[in-house]
Amino acid sequence: MTAATEEQQVLTVGQIAEQLGVTVRTLHHYDEIGLVTPSARSHAGYRLYAPADIDRLRSVVVYRRLGLPLEQIHELLAQETPGAVAEHLQRQRAVVVSRLAELTELLAAIDRAWEQEMNGVNLTPQEQRELFGDSFSDEYAAEAQERWGGTDAWRQSEQRTREYTKADWEQIKAESEAVNAAFVAALTAGLPATSAEAMDAAEAARAHIERWFYDLDAQFHRKLSDMYVTEPRYTKTYEDVHPGLAQYVRDAIHANADRQAHVS
Repeated sequence: MTAATEEQQVLTVGQIAEQLGVTVRTLHHYDEIGLVTPSARSHAGYRLYAPADIDRLRSVVVYRRLGLPLEQIHELLAQETPGAVAEHLQRQRAVVVSRLAELTELLAAIDRAWEQEMNGVNLTPQEQRELFGDSFSDEYAAEAQERWGGTDAWRQSEQRTREYTKADWEQIKAESEAVNAAFVAALTAGLPATSAEAMDAAEAARAHIERWFYDLDAQFHRKLSDMYVTEPRYTKTYEDVHPGLAQYVRDAIHANADRQAHVS
C-alpha cells in the first residue's frame, strides 16, 4: 500500500467525530480509558484512526446508543469468542423492540384518553360521525392537539367546545357549509381570490372560527390558511368540496388579511 493510499485510509479526530456524530472530547475520553485508541499518528503527532479503529469505534457508538455503560462495552469488545458481539446486539435488539411495544401501548392509551376528553363536547362518537364524517376526531382533535396543544388558542377552544350541545355543533356545521358555499360561488363565477366576494367569504370564515372556537385576527388566519395547501389532510377537505378550492380559499384569506391591514 502506498503512502498516499494509507493516508486515505485514516481519519483525524475531527473527521471521525463528524462522521459518527460524537464529540472530539468523547473520542479523547475513549482514548484515555483505552476503549478506542487511535493506532496511527500523523507526521505532526496528531491522532489518526485506522480502519480497524473506526470499526471498533462504530461498535462503541452503537452500544452507547443502546444505553450500555463504558465498562460493559469494554468487556464485550475484549471477548474473543466469535459471534459474542452479534449475540449481545441481538439481545439488545429484543430489549428495544420490547420498549417500542410498551411505548406503542402507551400511545394508544393516550389516544383513548384524548378521545374520551373530546367526547366532553356532549356528542357521542356516532353523533360526531353523523355531523362531520369519519375524519372528525382525527382531523379536528388529534391534528389540532399536535399542532396547537398548549397554546392560548387551543385552551380557549377546548374551554368553549366542552360546553357545546349537539344543537351547537349542528349550527357550527351549517355555518361552515355556508362559508364554503360562498367560496365555491365566487370560484365558479370566475372571480379572483382578491375579489370583494372572495375576501368577504374569507372574513366570514375567520369570524366563524373566532365566534365558536378561539380569538383569530386576520394575520393569524393568514398563517392558518397556508396549511390548506401544504397539508394533504386539510387540502383534501376543501378539494372534496370543489376542485381547486383549497388554493382559492388560501389566496382569499391572504387577500382579506391584506385588506384588513390596510383598513387598520
